[in-house]
Amino acid sequence: MRRIYLLFLATILSSMPLFADDTVPAQTDNDKTPFTIKAYPFRGSYLVNATHYSKFGEIYPVGVNLGLELPSQGQKPWQQYLGDPTVGLGLSWIDLGHEMLGHSVVLYPYIMFNVINTQYFQMKFKVAGGMAVVTEHWYTQEDQDPSHYLEPTVNTIFGSYLNAYLNAGVNLNVPITRGVSLGGEFGFFHMSNGRICMPNIGVNAIYGSVGLSATFNSDSEKAKLRFPDQPYGWALNITGGAGVHKATMSDPGRFLINSFHVGSVYHVNNWYGVGVGADVFYSGAVTKNTNHDLFCDGQYEIDEELVDCTTCGDESGVDYSTKQRIRAGIALNNEFKFGIVTAILDWGVYMYNPYRHLYNDYHRDYHGEVAPKRPMIYKTRTGAHRDEAFNYWRLGARCRVYDNIYVQMALKAHIDVAEFIEFGLGYQIPYLKKTNRKDGSIVFHHCKQM
Repeated sequence: MRRIYLLFLATILSSMPLFADDTVPAQTDNDKTPFTIKAYPFRGSYLVNATHYSKFGEIYPVGVNLGLELPSQGQKPWQQYLGDPTVGLGLSWIDLGHEMLGHSVVLYPYIMFNVINTQYFQMKFKVAGGMAVVTEHWYTQEDQDPSHYLEPTVNTIFGSYLNAYLNAGVNLNVPITRGVSLGGEFGFFHMSNGRICMPNIGVNAIYGSVGLSATFNSDSEKAKLRFPDQPYGWALNITGGAGVHKATMSDPGRFLINSFHVGSVYHVNNWYGVGVGADVFYSGAVTKNTNHDLFCDGQYEIDEELVDCTTCGDESGVDYSTKQRIRAGIALNNEFKFGIVTAILDWGVYMYNPYRHLYNDYHRDYHGEVAPKRPMIYKTRTGAHRDEAFNYWRLGARCRVYDNIYVQMALKAHIDVAEFIEFGLGYQIPYLKKTNRKDGSIVFHHCKQM
């Protein structure tokens, strides 16, 4: 899950704007809707040249990106606030470069923000997020022995058919005729399952493409609506969520992780809010005889053989009770609003974290000595067996379903390692001045303010 966190945020911005319809359509000159169809063949290069890829030789992804796009006609508040971006629905076919890796089919919504927009040339920044199906993964092969993890005869890239897809890039467009354009796109894409299944090495690749696009009903225009500014103010978000987690190949099954979040956010302008929140997490993965054993307080000698934790000394401090499975942190919260959809980016630091004493080889630290207890803030090593960090990210989106009730989907991660995908339900309590309310309403939404 390398280098994807800012891209995940951008992805969330693109995930739902197609459905953010919270305004009344304006009168139109005709009933036609402008739309664009495009086809861009591409070729890419994998960014990770580790054992999991190098064992397959010189490989690279190739495929084609198809898109159906709807240009903005200024009919929604978020379109006005963000400079009339274009939204679209993409479908991609990808040959991953080796018969053991197979192929992938990807479906994703996306959004493109205007950077340069002239009659003869357009440049846009594209972000996208969706789901990818792969034809080959760890469990479709005959050899599923965890001890063969690094062998060139096994697929350790994917651990499931279904994976999350993230994409960001720059789109260039040069009109040739009234309805046909020559275009190119250069960017980055990522695919993985968010640690729901193992293995979860995933794909990180850059790509370049050249293709054609055709636009229909380009002469159809709607009267552009104008919207009042948001009634800026504070809001309190209360969210409960849950997800599942599989730490390593050797862990038995998956473990439930629950979360609870309370955060206060100030809406700085029409589309952005910032604030501070508190998080509590409960993980069922903190269990004996798994890779989530906690640090042992006992006194023991360093031998060539790893001594079992049940025999190495006093375990009075490692009882695997509720308090050992809880983590709590304080986070900086960021919100980006798209009508009924809000993208979120949180960065937090654990204030209570028994996990920090967890080591991959919990009897030894990185230098072969007895593993010490860690302070609240500590350095996290890199590599395949790196431990979880003292800080965390949450990147996701919430969608209002009724009044101020919302559903939420987010990824929680430590630096570049995903922990779990969270599904939640929450409620937002706005705090507005009475002068910014209408008929006693305390919600932010335009359709209830106008």
